[in-house]
Amino acid sequence: MTRAMNIKLPEPDVRAICASQSIRISAIETLPSGGTHLVCTTIEDADEARRKFKKNLIEGRVKRFAFYWVPQK
Repeated sequence: MTRAMNIKLPEPDVRAICASQSIRISAIETLPSGGTHLVCTTIEDADEARRKFKKNLIEGRVKRFAFYWVPQK
């Protein structure tokens, strides 16, 4: 299993649910089509998140925003 998942809920809702369940977030981003891409810190947190978000998981691949990194000077 992976620590990443896509969820059919807005990012603030995902953050709130994760906080209430003590699910630690490694990375989180809003998806262009709506929903949230969530990466948990550990596989155990990811397993708990999958149980919690079971009805809202997005199956298959989704389009994500391109990563853009700007080096600090």
